[in-house]
Amino acid sequence: MAVPKKKKSSSKGGMTRAHWHLKKPGWVTCPQCQEVMRLHRVCKACGFYKGKSVIEKTA
Repeated sequence: MAVPKKKKSSSKGGMTRAHWHLKKPGWVTCPQCQEVMRLHRVCKACGFYKGKSVIEKTA
């Protein structure tokens, strides 16, 4: 197993940790009903995904 020869400085550790942040999830508008929805998921308002009705919604 590899073992570091010297301790990593706090500034180098901070540079490594600088990219550990969370990314915002993608949001788009539904082409059917214009509601805001998550990317690559079925629209909760109308039940459509990629132009096809996946879930039957009652009016």
